[in-house]
Amino acid sequence: MGTESATEGLSVRTRIRRTVDRSGISAVVDRTVSSPLFWLLPAALFISVFQLYPMVEVFRMSLTDMSLVSSGESYVWLENYRQLLGSDRFRSTLRVTAIYSVASILLQIGLGLGLALAIDYGVRHNLRGPLLTRVTVLSAWIVPGIIIGLVWRIMLLETNVGVVNNTLGQFGFDIVPFLSDAQMAVFSVIVAGAWRGAAFSMIMFYAGLKRVPEQLYRAAKIDGAGPFARFRHVTLPQLKPVMFVVTILVTIYSLNSFDLIFALTNGGPGRATEVIALSMYKTAFNGYQMGMASATAVVLLVVTIGITAVYMWLFDITEEI
Repeated sequence: MGTESATEGLSVRTRIRRTVDRSGISAVVDRTVSSPLFWLLPAALFISVFQLYPMVEVFRMSLTDMSLVSSGESYVWLENYRQLLGSDRFRSTLRVTAIYSVASILLQIGLGLGLALAIDYGVRHNLRGPLLTRVTVLSAWIVPGIIIGLVWRIMLLETNVGVVNNTLGQFGFDIVPFLSDAQMAVFSVIVAGAWRGAAFSMIMFYAGLKRVPEQLYRAAKIDGAGPFARFRHVTLPQLKPVMFVVTILVTIYSLNSFDLIFALTNGGPGRATEVIALSMYKTAFNGYQMGMASATAVVLLVVTIGITAVYMWLFDITEEI
């Protein structure tokens, strides 16, 4: 009897200990799962591996003379930046990038906002066509930039086969050198880039317009405000946070434009349409100078961050945030 009682007591203590251990483990699991860091960990690992590490590696490479045709590399520190910032080619590329980006940003924001206002007006007044317009415009954003560039290249062929020149020929115009003339080539890539990027701006602005309360427009009408006054004093202030986000994203996209220009002009004629991203690609894979290309990428990153800081100062959206 004594042995059975001792065995039973030991069994009870063992079960209690196991229950306590399991409760402790469950509590730890519950605390871990309820912590936001647990759910952010996969995203943090993904960003670290595929974004942060490449950025650090690019910066390291920019300090070396790394080349695709040699296995060895040595640190030259700031020599790549000195050569890059002192070269006439980079200054020319920077000028082309500035012209392309400024014009493209203005056109994308203007066209996107105009399309969004037109679609919103049609939806509010139950007109026909807003859905078809949204699908048509959105198709330009879905198609990859390399395909868009090839399509525009075919359209702008400087023969009667080209769609645009063929149409102009029907009205008695001569063939326009859209891609062989330097100024016309810049104009062509700006139009093609704006045509594609306006779709993204339209989507963002239309989403912002949907959150503008209808009561604000009614109150403005009662106060005697016309369409322009309602747009200036009601629509624009309500779209300020969306305008800030769109401006930043469109600027980043324009500064890093590569695929469309690569397919449309490949930076030509000469280097008339060679933007920074395309110059970086050619330096790396045509000139095999990975160190110099990495330095170009770092400079482009610094320019992008600087412009973003200027936007934050201009928009002053601290109250909205």
